[in-house]
Amino acid sequence: MNLIALLIGLIIERIATQFFHVRRLRWLDRIIDAGFDVAERFANWPALIPVILLAAVLVLPILVITFSLGDALLGFPYLILAVIVLFFSLGPKDIGEDVNEYCKALQAGDEELIQQTAKGIVECDVPTEPLERIRVVEEAVCVQANNRLFAVVFWFVLLGPLGAWLYRVTDLIRRRAVFTATRSDESAETTTEILDAAITLHGWLAWIPARLTSIGYAIAGHFDAALAAWRVHSAEVSETPSQYSEDLLARVGVGALALHEEEGEGLSERGVRGAMAANRLVFRLLLIWFVVIAALTLYGLSI
Repeated sequence: MNLIALLIGLIIERIATQFFHVRRLRWLDRIIDAGFDVAERFANWPALIPVILLAAVLVLPILVITFSLGDALLGFPYLILAVIVLFFSLGPKDIGEDVNEYCKALQAGDEELIQQTAKGIVECDVPTEPLERIRVVEEAVCVQANNRLFAVVFWFVLLGPLGAWLYRVTDLIRRRAVFTATRSDESAETTTEILDAAITLHGWLAWIPARLTSIGYAIAGHFDAALAAWRVHSAEVSETPSQYSEDLLARVGVGALALHEEEGEGLSERGVRGAMAANRLVFRLLLIWFVVIAALTLYGLSI
């Protein structure tokens, strides 16, 4: 049933782009902020404990509804629930649409819009130097595809709608913790500890999917270049497992692109070519996952 729901959910993901704005779930920010306030009151506790409890509170309604439905009406209500939960767990934004907006900005030569659309992909401040920005965007496409899509699919296959929603909840908490930290005084030790705990929790859930996605990039792209990139450690030392996973996705993804400089190519053309190549790599990997999931679904129905 989960595999059928996943196939339906991925199809809806491709065709229901006009509804992506409802996946931002801004109303959950108040609940997460309240959880952070409670965590600050128990500053003597390890910050990871209240962050895990906050995630459990947000996951609890889906857990209760899932077990309440059971196999009622031949599992049809569960199927509907799984598709809805999957839709809200993916994203929140579509990486393909972000890449298209970025490429249009590059072609228009609008520097302000380029910075804005690039920031939407990277989800943080981007370099103003064109070549460095091009590199960062290409890496970010490979990283964000795992965070917005492949990791959610992995946990959905493993644990059903509960797993997908759990992963999205940890990502929402992480994003909100980053936002809160940027607004708070840098000397606020409790805020920093909550941020580190949120990143750690999300990194735990992203660890396995990041490596499966990296393997997928190698299969869907230039295998030898991707494998060489996997073996080479990044110049910067990763401070956390979460950061290392993102570094791995970036290295292997860009390696799988195997892009070569073309004579007479301008910076705008190079940026468009790189971003589109990264997006196509993600789409090819999605097709591979789709075929594998479809095969598993048919096999499951036949036994």
